[in-house]
Amino acid sequence: MKTTYEVRYAASPNDVKSYDTQKLRDEFLIDSLMKPNTIHFVYTHYDRYMAGSAVPTSSPLKLDTVDALKSEYFLERRELGIINIGDQGTVSVDGTDYILDHKEALYVGQGNKEVIFSSTSENNPAKFYLNSTPAHKAFPTKKIGKDDVEVIELGAPETANARTLRKYIVNTVVDVCQLQMGMTTLKPGSSWNTMPAHTHDRRMEVYFYFEVPEDQAVCHFMGQPQETRHIWMANDQAVISPPWSIHSGSGTSSYTFIWGMAGENLDYGDMDHCKINELR
Repeated sequence: MKTTYEVRYAASPNDVKSYDTQKLRDEFLIDSLMKPNTIHFVYTHYDRYMAGSAVPTSSPLKLDTVDALKSEYFLERRELGIINIGDQGTVSVDGTDYILDHKEALYVGQGNKEVIFSSTSENNPAKFYLNSTPAHKAFPTKKIGKDDVEVIELGAPETANARTLRKYIVNTVVDVCQLQMGMTTLKPGSSWNTMPAHTHDRRMEVYFYFEVPEDQAVCHFMGQPQETRHIWMANDQAVISPPWSIHSGSGTSSYTFIWGMAGENLDYGDMDHCKINELR
């Protein structure tokens, strides 16, 4: 089975002001992830970012190039970040196997020609969440286990935003060109992520929500600070956040999300903070 993809183009914040609910979802919501026996990407023209998934079941899945890249192989001019949110699986990179347990990650550098995904159990497959960005230099492939990540405690119960942030693929953990990925888990009783909100005009971002119960949802807020919009999201869905947009969500239950970024720099703290009482 070949790697499939769809394309999303960049939108002006002035245009987004006029979007109705369906148009907003069509442009920014990614609801085509974690399909069994499939590798699928969304290619966005915001920093040429690609967000996708690979769920191998009965047989391994090979990462093929796609026409949008005009490349001989997928990683000819790209780097790749992988976080496994399912059961144990293996990623084979040019013949070297990396076993990834639940919530372990792998960085794959530019120039690797063959990437193959497989699951240890067909009935309980690995679920690989994938982010890819253009790369200017080849860095070594590296596995990031749970003990390798940087952990930051943020927020407070009083403001319903107590959460644990784990940095997986950042330049203080692994050598990268521009890709950054991490995971944030809300603590019991908290619902808000990334609040107070911020923008970072030098980077775009994608949020992937998971561990959302079937009958619950996350309301994701986006848009310019004085022109916010919202998208209701379910489990295993992602949302594209342009550089001019805030990116924050509140759930009707506990949940976890993976954030991925790319753009002008690798400075995680480069944020333009927005005062809560000034949001509109």
